[in-house]
Amino acid sequence: MPLTPYLKEAVFDPAAIEVMNKAFVAICDSLQLTVREDPLTEVVARLVIDVGRSGEREPDRIRELVLLKLKERPQQSA
Repeated sequence: MPLTPYLKEAVFDPAAIEVMNKAFVAICDSLQLTVREDPLTEVVARLVIDVGRSGEREPDRIRELVLLKLKERPQQSA
């Protein structure tokens, strides 16, 4: 599942997009996210883009930072 559909308003060079996509796929795999319409998938994509905007270009580090941010998010009740 590529990150590109979530990059509509973001501008990154091709190398940055490749790194962020690699991190996005790894995060989705680790969280077993397979459906693009899953709200968590969009949250993950936005967090990857936010970390990418900060200048991080190591996919493993992006993955770590996004997973930490997900843990910090308050749990929403149903």
